[in-house]
Amino acid sequence: MLESLGVPVYGFAADQFPAFYRRESGLAVDRRFDDLDALARAAETHWALGLATAVLVANPIPAEHEMPRELYERAMAQALADAAAAAVRGRDVTPFLLERLRALTEGGSVFSNVALLRHNARVAGALAGALVRARARTA
Repeated sequence: MLESLGVPVYGFAADQFPAFYRRESGLAVDRRFDDLDALARAAETHWALGLATAVLVANPIPAEHEMPRELYERAMAQALADAAAAAVRGRDVTPFLLERLRALTEGGSVFSNVALLRHNARVAGALAGALVRARARTA
């Protein structure tokens, strides 16, 4: 869908789109950036083209907070099966899965969620600064 809408997916220090609790999903990003200033310049270039679409920055969970693969795969498979059995649909899917993963991992998913939230906030703040610098250079 993102491709159809013309939304580029940029990976920050990532070649693959993250899988929330895991650093990799197996799905490639459009381009990897290891430098926030370069990422900001790419976003500014996208918007300067007059495209009325967003830029999606894929920021993986720090490696030390990543859920172990076996635990993630087992818990996610069970949570998805539970959602299907309960006929959970639409906007109810995400909160259902989050709660099932919390229960199935005995709180381990919450540890990963909080770490990802904090990491996203740090990267977003740093990217905002890089965007300000990029705009200042082009003004």
